[in-house]
Amino acid sequence: MVETVIELKGVEKTFRDFWMRPLAQAVRGLDLEVRRGDVFGLIGPNGSGKSTTIKMVLGLIRPTRGTVRLFGLDPRAKAARTRLGYLPELSHLHPFLTAEETVLYYAGLSGMKRAAARARTAELLEELKLSHVRRRTVGGFSKGMARRVAIAAALVASPELLILDEPTSGLDPIGTREVKELVGRLAAGGMTVLLTSHQLFDVQDICNRVAVVSAGRQVGGGVVADIVAAARDKRHALEEYFEERLNAQKDEQ
Repeated sequence: MVETVIELKGVEKTFRDFWMRPLAQAVRGLDLEVRRGDVFGLIGPNGSGKSTTIKMVLGLIRPTRGTVRLFGLDPRAKAARTRLGYLPELSHLHPFLTAEETVLYYAGLSGMKRAAARARTAELLEELKLSHVRRRTVGGFSKGMARRVAIAAALVASPELLILDEPTSGLDPIGTREVKELVGRLAAGGMTVLLTSHQLFDVQDICNRVAVVSAGRQVGGGVVADIVAAARDKRHALEEYFEERLNAQKDEQ
């Protein structure tokens, strides 16, 4: 049997004010399953509940109803958290640390021994084409270079699950291609990846399964190869499917 890495069942999240009055229902009855080896795309318009869902998977917030499991555990459990790496949409790196020091810092947070941390840091900086700037402070980096440092930090502990929030945001075409190639290599090596992105062409290139969410609900999803096979325009198949599912939801309302 294929292991389930992330599982959401009947998940709802309602945000409340100081007096516990409901302000917004961000997620509504969401069921989701990410299996080991998946490159899973969570896609939807702004305000669809993607970020809230990611925060619940990370254990940063708790669902109002339903259950969230990470490797079969509560997401806040240390045994679950130590098995994942996370790249937020906005990477806040310390501007006075070098690229090498930044990655070593995150290796230390994960509990890696110094020798292993140095070896792994050197390996990642080489793979992400940052070796030549490893002793430069990240405060002077371009957004693309800073993004690659943040990716190295997320990968330093060799996680089983990598969560990427808008991984190609703000990158030029070359940087975008390099990130996509890296995700492909990680998946080929057996890593499970969950990502969110507004760039549906990129999602189509690298994901094997997707879920479409809108207004906190799942309104579509499935195997990307099947979506492409059924599309009129193979190149823009996921974009076509995405718009179709959102329009169908509007019609139902």
